[in-house]
Amino acid sequence: MIPIKLPREEKERIIESLISYYQLERSEELGSIGAEQIVDFMLREIAPYVYNRAIHDARQVVLEKSASLEEELYALERKV
Repeated sequence: MIPIKLPREEKERIIESLISYYQLERSEELGSIGAEQIVDFMLREIAPYVYNRAIHDARQVVLEKSASLEEELYALERKV
């Protein structure tokens, strides 16, 4: 599987957020290297599950919209 990569700016925001979370919620110091390692781990190990769930959810929306569209097309038919 192709690893999920984030633009550097997004990754830096996540790292800052993770450092802040550790400080506020756990009262622990987390350095930027440690935070980046956690983010890399999450991208490698957890992100594929989240990605697959998003694909599943998108597929469901497309199927629902397709069924709705099919119903609307049948409603447009004229009696002969």
